[in-house]
Parts: sequence; structure tokens; C-alpha cells
Amino acid sequence: MDTRLLRTFTTLARTGSFTATAAALHLAQSTVTVHIRTLERELATPLFDRLPTGTVLTDPGRRLLERAEDVLDAVARLRADPSVIAGRVTVGAPESLCSTRLPRVIGALRARHPEVEVRLSARGTAACVEGLLAGRLDLAVLFEAEVRDVAAEPVGHEPLAFLGAPGHPLAGHPRPITWEELAAESFFLLEQGCSYSDELERRLRSVPGSRPRLTRFGSVDATRACVAAGLGLTLLPLATVREQLRHGDLVRLAGPPIPDVPVQLARHPRRWTSPAADAFAGLLRAAAP
Repeated sequence: MDTRLLRTFTTLARTGSFTATAAALHLAQSTVTVHIRTLERELATPLFDRLPTGTVLTDPGRRLLERAEDVLDAVARLRADPSVIAGRVTVGAPESLCSTRLPRVIGALRARHPEVEVRLSARGTAACVEGLLAGRLDLAVLFEAEVRDVAAEPVGHEPLAFLGAPGHPLAGHPRPITWEELAAESFFLLEQGCSYSDELERRLRSVPGSRPRLTRFGSVDATRACVAAGLGLTLLPLATVREQLRHGDLVRLAGPPIPDVPVQLARHPRRWTSPAADAFAGLLRAAAP
């Protein structure tokens, strides 16, 4: 069977759109249509339901998808020269890691293997897992204690800190701040899906009689700016606020003990990992705190 047909099939299964598949594979849309019809004719079964909103895999299509991915993975493995570390590696990670830890890893990789191109994609955990399973990401680096549906290994941890503006009433508190006191404050947290922000929200809402005022952002910059302006508090990895702490824009608060957030390296549970992706993973392990 022509592996080009399988590649078109798996791409259409991911995108659900003939137009998006044609763009992703740099093909004419008519070619995508021919590939899918040819594959359906060879297998004597419809693989997609064509709907006004796009395509949806049929039951035979879902069964074929895993097998097709395994075939394409085996072909890539056979074609690859393990002694050549080159090519593109697409890595998903939360914005805070993209702006702090990962640039050093990319710099070290570029120095050792200049033929490797790394593309960073800032996204949350759910989007990273979906990207790995769909084949849009080679690796993901996540702030999570546990990651489902993909293969993950711990590669480090990041200390967390409660933060506020220097003039906030809880700054310089003479004793440790209680959960009851924190639950009475306004908080600016990262968006849903950020494990430590979600856990903090759970803890604040579990305080009897509490009604914490919570605002969720998709940006670390926006979170830091609101807190520095004295509008409330936040919880962030220390690596994301070292400059602000050094310049006095933010201060650490003596809040309740918070465990470090684990850093996990995730990949597809079955798919082969290229030598370039393995090289990135090795340098990440060496650099992780």
C-alpha cells in the first residue's frame, strides 16, 4: 500500500478538514480527495463520514487509524539514520516554561547539533496531550504531577511562591499567612488546566464560608502585571518572576507550604522518537532543576 495514502488519511483524521489537510501536506485539495477515495476503494469500506462541518472517522476508519500510525512510524524509523541528528522537533509547553527553562535547552542543542530546528508551541496541558496524540507535537514539557494518555517521565521540579506587590497588606506579614486570610483576597491565576493554579483554586474554595475572587489569564505577563499593580495575589513558579523579585516589583509572601510542581517530559505512548527529539530530551534532563 502506498504510504502517501496513509499519511493523507492520518492527517485528515487529525484535522477533520480536506482544506486543512491539503495545506498541512502541501497538496491540492483534489489530490487529498483522490488519496482518500483510493484508500477507501482498496479497503472496500468508507473511512470518513462527510458532514457539513467536516469529516468524522467511521468505525473502520478508527480501527485503521492506529494501524496506519504504526506503519508510518515504522517507515520513519527505517528511513532514519540514528547517527544523524538533524531535522525539526516540535515541543509543546506552558508559556512559563517557554520563557524560562526551555530557551537554555534550545541554545545548548543548537550549539551541539546545529542541524536541529526546535519549534516551541506555548499551550496548556490538555492541548499538549492532544497535540502529542494527534502527531502535531514530538514532545511536551509539562507542569504536572500526573499526565494521562501519554508516556511521561519526571525530569525535575519547580518551586512555587505566593506573590504580591510590595505595598500589599500581606507583604512582610509577621507570621505565616493562613488559608483563611488568603481566601479573603483577590487572586490572578493562570488559565484552567494549569495544575498548580487549579489546585490553589480548589484549596481556596475549600475554606469554609470563603468566596475567593479569582481571575484566570492565559498569560504569565498579564498575571504578573496585575499583581505588581497591587490588584491582588498570585501563585507562580519562582523561575518566572526572578527579574520582578530582583527589581522589587513583586515580593514573596509567607503563605502556607506549597509543594514544588513536577516537570514532566511527555511523548506519544507508542510512536517512535527521532534522534533529534531524543537529543532535546537528553539536554532537558541535564538542565532541569
